[in-house]
Amino acid sequence: METRLDLDGNTIKPIKICMIGAGGFIGSHLCEKLLTETPHTILAVDVYNDKIKHLLEQPSSYQPHHWADRIQFHRLNIKNDPRLECLIKLSDLTINLAAICTPADYNTRPLDTIYSNFIDALPVVRYCSENGKRLIRFIYAEGAENGLEFTIVRPFNWIGPRMDFIPGVDGPSEGVPRVLACFSNNLLRREPLKLVDGGQSQRTFVYIKDAIEAVLLMIENPDRANGHTFNVGNPNNEVTVKQLAEIMTQVYSKVSGEPPLEVPTIDVSSEEFYGEGYDDSDKRIPDMTIINRQLGWNPKTSLHDLLDSTMTYQHKTYAEAIKKVMTKPTATT
Repeated sequence: METRLDLDGNTIKPIKICMIGAGGFIGSHLCEKLLTETPHTILAVDVYNDKIKHLLEQPSSYQPHHWADRIQFHRLNIKNDPRLECLIKLSDLTINLAAICTPADYNTRPLDTIYSNFIDALPVVRYCSENGKRLIRFIYAEGAENGLEFTIVRPFNWIGPRMDFIPGVDGPSEGVPRVLACFSNNLLRREPLKLVDGGQSQRTFVYIKDAIEAVLLMIENPDRANGHTFNVGNPNNEVTVKQLAEIMTQVYSKVSGEPPLEVPTIDVSSEEFYGEGYDDSDKRIPDMTIINRQLGWNPKTSLHDLLDSTMTYQHKTYAEAIKKVMTKPTATT
């Protein structure tokens, strides 16, 4: 592998990274990026490894890569496993991807959200601080930790392949933007997309591969990243939820070969869809000033292209399974 330089022209030295949440949507893409384009090694921490199994396999004549010697999977829960501190001690950098970051959960699972984003993360912060280790933390609320080389990442709707949802249920898993997961569910089931309060709220979406480029810049430019909170999103991909539904309907028709529904959308109230007491912002646009200044990062992928890639994956991965579930006869009494 050729010598790689950071943004200031310095040689990038190989490091060992403890990645908490490595088996998830963001973690799997970040692991791939690190293994294919850098010399760094990974201690992958998660309770599941389905999305990174292909990275853990030993090289063969069919897959002649050499990733397996640069990534180790450790199945553990950060809440109560003493092995975590040992893994952090062995590493130069810890990346904590574990957090609840779906706005709907803030209302329906408030205690889980508090524990996931703050309380469960405290041991990670403490282990890094006590052992002089650098930390990159994904979270939706800002904070400061004294005596710690600390970077905060605030994701704004990262979208792409491996973005999972729960088939048959109007809701996402793994912190996936709820509106996109619900729309994807309905398209696969050939049901009208539900527009909450007319779908007038505005959102932005960024392609996962663009976002991972930003994270890699943070990893390899600590002098520019430490002490900063970075918004990672794409202000250029701003649409109303109604516009998003229209684009997704068109894109899914193209990738699936199926005609659009005669009635592609229906209106529902926020109280009916989310439950009483739900509240969310009508407009959420990331301010890119700091990440532009410190890392020179800008997203590249258009909304149409990222939806094309995502919906192609969703159709290929889930369409047949959804059809089987929907055609299965129900029990009668």
